Amino acid sequence: MQIPTDLSKYDNSGFDAGAGQLKRGLWFVVNACFFISYNPFNSLKLFLLRLFGAEVGTGVVIKPGVNIKYPWKLNIGNYVWIGEKVWIDNLDRVEIGNSVCISQGAMLLCGNHDYKKSTFDLITGKIILEDGVWIGAKAIVCPGVTCFFHSVLTVNSVASKNMESNSVYTGNPAIKIKDRSVSNSA
Repeated sequence: MQIPTDLSKYDNSGFDAGAGQLKRGLWFVVNACFFISYNPFNSLKLFLLRLFGAEVGTGVVIKPGVNIKYPWKLNIGNYVWIGEKVWIDNLDRVEIGNSVCISQGAMLLCGNHDYKKSTFDLITGKIILEDGVWIGAKAIVCPGVTCFFHSVLTVNSVASKNMESNSVYTGNPAIKIKDRSVSNSA
């Protein structure tokens, strides 16, 4: 016999957002006013991220329309580009290495639900984007995934498993289609 999903029994009380209600509420307002909006002032966004506990390197560019759930669970390396309308839904840690490009509309999703349980329990997992990773436009990285050194997730693809170094992945679910080679142009 199948037991139906019963969202009235959903209980998220075990989830730790990593900050109290006041800090989360303040961030909600700051995120809406300075990140999700079309604020063009990159240095202000970097200042606010650091103020709320994010670790942010140098040379980071955050385009307008970016949505970040919890900056205190975010580590961004040096020379990272985050494109328009990127959603970093970091219910868990997100670690972004150096020289990473996250293209417009991409999503880093650290949370999901257990569809096998009638209570639809929350499942979270850390996301790691190592140095040189490129996440294509409208691509999705799922909870618990590591994109290893210089891997590429192509446009509109879904990484539900770890991606090997120096590899190009495409599709849903994403599969490796070739090796990535990078030339040193002068």
